[in-house]
Amino acid sequence: MGASLRALRALVLLAGFYLLSVFLLAALAGIDYAVVTHLHGAVAGKLLLVSVVLAVPIVRGLFMLRTPKGEPPAGITVGEAQEPELWAVVRDIAQQVGTRAPDEIVLIDEVNAAVGEDARLLGLLPGTRRLYLGLPLMTGLDEMQLRAVLAHEMGHYANLDTRLTPLIARGRAQLIRTIGYFHERADKKVAKERAKQERKDEKRIAKGKKAKGVDTSGEGAMYRAMAKIYLAYGNFYMRATLSTSRRQELAADLASVRVAGRDSAASALRELNALDSAHDFYMSSYATLGVGAGLLPRPGEVFGGLRRLLDARAADLDGLRRELSTEPTSPYDSHPALAERVARIEALPDDGRGGQSARPALELLADAGASLAALEQVVLTPEALALKRVDWEDLVHESMTVYVGRGAEDIREAFAAEGAGPGLEAVLDAFDADPAVRWRVADRFPKSEEAQAATGRTAREFARPVVRRTLNQLVTVELTARGAARWQLSWSDSASLGYPADGFEDRLDTALDAAVADLPDTEPLRKLVLAP
Repeated sequence: MGASLRALRALVLLAGFYLLSVFLLAALAGIDYAVVTHLHGAVAGKLLLVSVVLAVPIVRGLFMLRTPKGEPPAGITVGEAQEPELWAVVRDIAQQVGTRAPDEIVLIDEVNAAVGEDARLLGLLPGTRRLYLGLPLMTGLDEMQLRAVLAHEMGHYANLDTRLTPLIARGRAQLIRTIGYFHERADKKVAKERAKQERKDEKRIAKGKKAKGVDTSGEGAMYRAMAKIYLAYGNFYMRATLSTSRRQELAADLASVRVAGRDSAASALRELNALDSAHDFYMSSYATLGVGAGLLPRPGEVFGGLRRLLDARAADLDGLRRELSTEPTSPYDSHPALAERVARIEALPDDGRGGQSARPALELLADAGASLAALEQVVLTPEALALKRVDWEDLVHESMTVYVGRGAEDIREAFAAEGAGPGLEAVLDAFDADPAVRWRVADRFPKSEEAQAATGRTAREFARPVVRRTLNQLVTVELTARGAARWQLSWSDSASLGYPADGFEDRLDTALDAAVADLPDTEPLRKLVLAP
């Protein structure tokens, strides 16, 4: 479907909203006429009032002239003087696709690239074009893959997809606003009736009578019925516009293939699948690991550290590159399934451009480190920017030390409640004085149903690993406080505790076993952990 037909279709769909509204207003006017003609008195007045109240949200929707603008992604706008090589690549790709290059490039913190245009007159006139380009995206791609992504975005410009966005957005916004207003009015009516019935029940109870209870099942029915009419058209509108969006994505993929080649276009989509998951994991498990302890990585590393994770977990990412989702596309999805897009590209004839060597995409930037650091200043909150900045190794050690220490508070409280603690040495003294304190402490922690039902020796066997685990946590707190152990950073696995010497962990296991044995021996643990 050409751009002119898509524009006509968008206009027709938008006109459908207005026609539906006019029809409903005409229906309400017809009902009002019948009421005035055949009814009189209070009943007629109430029906006319209901008609007016129902007409208000319809009229409001009709005269919502401005298309609401979404909040653009936070980022740093880079001019051609700042990033000449990146701009040269973008202009070259725009020329190959046959469209006007963007007026602005904004670097953002997402695994994504997107284009927008401030088109005017419902998209009939062009406006300022912006390319949003994620630094995490560039971190995971090589230059040819990035060219494929950029060509896809320029394809949206060439197909006038961005020009039609305001037109489509206006229809969606008007439908959502109108439906929301009807539901809002219905909810208010229900709340008012509920409050009224609750007051009546309070008066009945005060007089010694039984409360009738609250029943608002019929309240707001007219509002919700009107909302359902618009919702039905809204579902049709969304299915129609989003099916167009899916076709636009496939058309943009062809632009990607023309510019960067079949293999680079397909590999870019596969890389996006892996990179998206890797970035989410990195941000939650590494970049923000220390926030709860008041720490952040060094400037530039909040987003820049992603590269370290990608290098260390290349084998894990290979699986994500191969295993694309094959779930059937919903009629309400704006993009076709990724597996479908890749399959379409890889089914194209070999264009002889496979295996092209390419440098990392970040090398297109004049100073990637400076850009990553500048992005933090724009994206992070003032509270985050005020946190202490440390190297990765210190961040992991200090954060884990704080978190394990906090986690040990419940353990200390449980031991203290039995007269043991709060420190490791006092706990071991309590074990020596009264071995049964161990099993009483275990009773203070959650148990399985089987453990709750156990008695005698069986109960001790359930309690033993609980006591051992809590004791081991106190040992960890003691060792890190003394500087005898240190939490170690790993980009390929979880953080681990580095012990003071080879074989220490094996000796610790033996000492812990001895401390929780039926006849406890705390001496090995004292010598290993507490000895100066």
